[in-house]
Amino acid sequence: MGTWGIGPFDNDTAADFAGDLDEAPMEQREAMIRRVLKRAAEPADYLITPDAERAVAAAALVVAQHPDGEPACSNYGPSEPLPVLPADLRTLAVDALDRVVADRSESAELWDEAADGPKWRRDVTRLRDVLDPPTPATRRSPIRHLTGDPQLQTTEVVPEPVK
Repeated sequence: MGTWGIGPFDNDTAADFAGDLDEAPMEQREAMIRRVLKRAAEPADYLITPDAERAVAAAALVVAQHPDGEPACSNYGPSEPLPVLPADLRTLAVDALDRVVADRSESAELWDEAADGPKWRRDVTRLRDVLDPPTPATRRSPIRHLTGDPQLQTTEVVPEPVK
């Protein structure tokens, strides 16, 4: 496994995937990204490292086209333009990223043993959070008493409006 960093294209497999995208006709690039994400997202006994590495790279390309995403800038990423990717790839990318960091993922196991493992997990989580932002915890106001009778102490928790 040739890996030189935690970025989505900082490994041989992802860099090769970027090269394959560059060499493919424009009309085939979306299907290639979809195939990679599907392969990683499908339930399987074990997600092997090459499939996980391609999935992280493909997800980074989906994130790059999200309104809140950042460009997938890398010397090893695709250099040719990509078509506009359909929004349904966002859900598929989230599912793939969830599998990449799951217990039954070879990449997760390898990164968990590496010094940069926590950084890698944060980077994958950052990609995922662009596509499926975490919901802020519902804030609750103090308990409000509904009755004046101490024998019938009824309370209600009222959510505060999210600001």
